[in-house]
Amino acid sequence: MVATPQGWFADTAKSVTIQISMKPESYQGSELYKIRHTAAHLLAMAALEYDPEVKLAIGPPIETGFYYDFQFTKPLTDEALRTFEKTISRLIKQDLPVVQKFVPRKEALAKAKNAGQQFKLELMNDLPDTELSHYGIGEFWDLCKGPHVKRTGEVTAVKLLNIAGAYWRGSENNPMLTRIYGTAFKTKKELDTYLAQLEEAKKRDHKKLGPALDLFLFSELVGSGLPLWTPRGTVMRELLDGFVWQLRREKGYEKVEIPHITKKDLYETSGHWEKFKDDLFVIETREGHQLAMKPMNCPHHSQIFKRRKWSYRDLPQRYANTTMVYRDEQSGELAGLSRVRSITQDDAHIFCRPDQVVKELSDTWDIVEAFYGQFGFKLAVRLSFHDPNTPEKYLGSPEMWQQSEAALTAMAKKRSKDFFIAPGEANFYGPKIDFMAEDSLGRSWQVATIQLDVNLPKRFELTFVNDQGHDEEVVMIHAAIMGSIERFMSILIEHFAGDFPAWLAPVQVVLLPISEKYIEYARTVADKLTEAGIRFELDDSNESLGKRIRQAETQKIPFILVVGAKEEEDKTVSVRERGTPEQAVESLDQFTERDALRR
Repeated sequence: MVATPQGWFADTAKSVTIQISMKPESYQGSELYKIRHTAAHLLAMAALEYDPEVKLAIGPPIETGFYYDFQFTKPLTDEALRTFEKTISRLIKQDLPVVQKFVPRKEALAKAKNAGQQFKLELMNDLPDTELSHYGIGEFWDLCKGPHVKRTGEVTAVKLLNIAGAYWRGSENNPMLTRIYGTAFKTKKELDTYLAQLEEAKKRDHKKLGPALDLFLFSELVGSGLPLWTPRGTVMRELLDGFVWQLRREKGYEKVEIPHITKKDLYETSGHWEKFKDDLFVIETREGHQLAMKPMNCPHHSQIFKRRKWSYRDLPQRYANTTMVYRDEQSGELAGLSRVRSITQDDAHIFCRPDQVVKELSDTWDIVEAFYGQFGFKLAVRLSFHDPNTPEKYLGSPEMWQQSEAALTAMAKKRSKDFFIAPGEANFYGPKIDFMAEDSLGRSWQVATIQLDVNLPKRFELTFVNDQGHDEEVVMIHAAIMGSIERFMSILIEHFAGDFPAWLAPVQVVLLPISEKYIEYARTVADKLTEAGIRFELDDSNESLGKRIRQAETQKIPFILVVGAKEEEDKTVSVRERGTPEQAVESLDQFTERDALRR
């Protein structure tokens, strides 16, 4: 018998105790977190020494270090960061106590106003507390809840990294502030390791490497955050998407297609309009109707499901759709392919019975592991749950959230040795499983996601006829493997430093005749490569062989095939594999049958 909505995962929910005490919290209370938090306050002290009239905004620790936002009244010179570092070093050596005190609200407001610290004043006005927590180092006091180390001498290894602009409170309607980023570690060795990693990351920066490898570009005439994909980049996108589709097809998915614009009514029904209307591109028609460029696909897929009445025997229905969505990101937040305004999602939605959810989650997990395993990523799992302290941010009852989150926890315990819970990271309509990929530099990126949703089916009245002949709500599962192809490409470029596996490289082979006398044989080889489905380029330019080889190496082509008199006579090719100076002589059949050329 098919379970009722109230009873789905009932056994699982009883057996799982959700403990919200995993990685995010362990960092937040850790010694490293306290060190970085105190380092941010030391930076503020250095800024005040440099510019006594500077306005202080916020200075939190972040995952990789800390930052502080300032509004300076004097120019920030190239020497400023070095000056700040010297001041911080002096304050550390003084081993000053770091003290917390609670200041009566009225007194704190008066002090901030008298000091002309309007950003601190605004923050205080937003706090309901009758006494406001401050932390002090010497004569310096800052609005702060902590935690911090007990003495400045505990802050041992600090480095200021770079300067950027940041709007106050993230709104372009507010003043632009100067943000100074830094990092701190417990030991100099850890700091040196991190700085070396940063240098390597700069070399791999997809914003430089992608255009250099002729994968994508941005045009001022097209607009910020709207990437254009070259033939090479498009080949890679299609190979990646084809891989995802192959894995999905094996699990019974069907392809669907949807338009790029929609009536606002669709998003009003789903709840997205109320939550995200400021992030949408809105179009006004000549007849006065409002349409939106779609920021997500799930409401459209819900309408495809709703086209007919389904029996419990017909479920699950699995729809896959690789399509663009559009979000009005602020220009200051755009960053290469990592954050764009046109986002290609390899999106899928499963509409299933409650008793089918566990299997569908597990099958989707299989797809994620198969896909990311191909690239050597190590996966950790984040369970993104709601924050029970802010129920107004979410749709649905507390019981629904408890059951859903218990189910995801049970699944994670079965499938992953490395998972943690992140309260407050859920979507407004349901909890999700986020997969975190560790790249070759040890950095962690959120990639695939599986979301559980009983709210949108309720809003759109998505039902099936159960085995008792009654209408019953379906459960909806959202599943994105790459998520954003643009963002995944940025991660992949940096993970491989552009040295893509041969099966994925947009150009797998460059074919080089030694001289024009061997162009005809090179074309014979080219015909064989075409027949074998191998992507190649024939470089028969007048440049020297050495220069053409160097150009191929710069473009990180996996294989260089050189042909001359000996190769023509023996019907062979000289093969030089990327990263090795040696050459091997192979028959054409030997080369085209190499496993590396195919996934």
